Amino acid sequence: MDYGFSKEQEMIRKEMARFCKKELSREYVAWMDENVDFPPGELWEKFREIGIFQAYIPEEYGGEAISVLDSMISYEEICKASMSVALAVGASIGFGARFIGELGSKEQKEKYLPLLGEGKAKMCMALTEPAGGTDILGAISTTAEEKEGRWVINGEKVFITGAHASDYMITICRTQMDAKPSESLSIFLVPSNSEGITITRIPKISCHHCDSVGITFSNVEIPTENLIGTRNGGWYEMLTVLNPERIGCAVMGVGLMAAAYEDAFQYAQQRHAFGGPISRFQILQHYLADMYINLENARNLTYKAAWLCDQGKPYHLEATMAKLVASEGALHAGRFGAEIMGGYGICMEYPMQRYLRDAYQLQFSPISNEMSKNMLMQFQGLPKSWA
Repeated sequence: MDYGFSKEQEMIRKEMARFCKKELSREYVAWMDENVDFPPGELWEKFREIGIFQAYIPEEYGGEAISVLDSMISYEEICKASMSVALAVGASIGFGARFIGELGSKEQKEKYLPLLGEGKAKMCMALTEPAGGTDILGAISTTAEEKEGRWVINGEKVFITGAHASDYMITICRTQMDAKPSESLSIFLVPSNSEGITITRIPKISCHHCDSVGITFSNVEIPTENLIGTRNGGWYEMLTVLNPERIGCAVMGVGLMAAAYEDAFQYAQQRHAFGGPISRFQILQHYLADMYINLENARNLTYKAAWLCDQGKPYHLEATMAKLVASEGALHAGRFGAEIMGGYGICMEYPMQRYLRDAYQLQFSPISNEMSKNMLMQFQGLPKSWA
């Protein structure tokens, strides 16, 4: 067992850390959080230039096809600098490239994968609906009806990350009303500029520079060839994307924890009170120790899940645990990092308040932590604990 990175992986980490230090400075990230709802075009172009999108595309379509583990090593550095930017970049990679790469037809792969690899197409996944997010099967009421050589979509989605800046929406719809939910869902590629689409901003406290929005589909027409995968087989096909998504969300928690821990550790050494640095106080050392332990546990679980995925081995348990441990650890780090910094911890001048705000989003996205625990015990053979 070797828990260390290879020389190549350490180089990947250092190169991305160097890029983030230059292009995602604290000042720039703070400016974005106050002024934009999606990373600006010039920043997207810089990510495109370093080949971040190309890295995830199969070689036969002009990409590099790096492993999930290598990609998470790189992604952690982006998450550490800005969870919002990580969400924006990750949506096109994790949803667009993966849906089409795993489920797309030959024609869809030839058309869209090169565009995604070149960073010339932004994609999002439109899944969650007002009736619920975790309860995918019970909540989805958006329909796609086949009429005269086209699909007609009607319904509503909510909390869709980056949809307002996307070129295409990976949209999950119900296509068979008289079948059980798991045999009635289909996946579609919907151009975001289609007539009948209305996008509504949802103000929230977290991830300000990557908005989550509401979408209304009113008789939105798309070609029949925009079906991804098989008709009514979308539920099981979708799992090939949703399980890796949990690894990506776990890395977001790891990045947030690492940033909060480093800031709090440095502040505790610099801040003086009662005749010396506050780092000498036992309670603050305990706060920092807990943050450090949580970070190590979350990082180990996350990279184990990524490694298992690359090996073609089952990883659903590890991915679920990683997301749970990382998200709770991130919230803990934000809270106690703010405690260590006192009044400065909630001042907009310092990023600790942003770490705390962003960490709240991970508690229920893409699956609630409570449901994660339910699923872990169901995987272990206990009775299903929800209706």
